[in-house]
Amino acid sequence: MKTTLKLTAVLAAALLLSCGGKEEKKKEGFSYEKKATTEQTVKKEETVPASKRIDLNNKGIGPITSIELEAEIDQTMAAHGADIYKKMCTACHRPDKKFIGPAPTGILERRSPEWIMNIILNPEEMVQKDPLAKALLIEFNGSPMANQNLTQEEARAVLEYFRTLK
Repeated sequence: MKTTLKLTAVLAAALLLSCGGKEEKKKEGFSYEKKATTEQTVKKEETVPASKRIDLNNKGIGPITSIELEAEIDQTMAAHGADIYKKMCTACHRPDKKFIGPAPTGILERRSPEWIMNIILNPEEMVQKDPLAKALLIEFNGSPMANQNLTQEEARAVLEYFRTLK
């Protein structure tokens, strides 16, 4: 019994000594934590993704060179545009969130109406020659805009539908 008691006391003392008192030296190695003293904070120039970039002067490349939008939204045309959008565009676009392609909500705050219609009507040439369309292609993992072969009237209806998305 005395031996067991002495052995228990020695183990308890060894345990207490090993747990406290001395500070471990940290080994230099890989760490996820930033070292405040050795790392310099370099501010990277914040780049705005192409889908968020505002460019209202670019008219794009295609048949539409100028378009005038009425102050009031043509609800009949917008409803027709919504039908076309649902049939032809929802495979790649969601109205209010990024999907395979960008969301059209608020697009008229970032793009000219001519650019929007030209990307709908002439996506192949736009992706080859328009810098913004090229940047969008890169942002959306190389997924090109499919040419749905819409008429100018159908593209205009889709544009009117986009005006209703806020």
